[in-house]
Amino acid sequence: MSDDRPGTSDGKAAREARLRAALRANLQRRKAQARARAAEADGDDNSGSETGGDDS
Repeated sequence: MSDDRPGTSDGKAAREARLRAALRANLQRRKAQARARAAEADGDDNSGSETGGDDS
């Protein structure tokens, strides 16, 4: 029933474009968080092994 209204297809296209942009931004944010976590984990492992070597 809503397809009879004028401008419905334009509204649908605009909604899809907004959703695509939001999904892309969300994906990039999650990738950045994962990279930060990986870098943090790598930094913790390296610093732990260095301090352990100094004590021996």
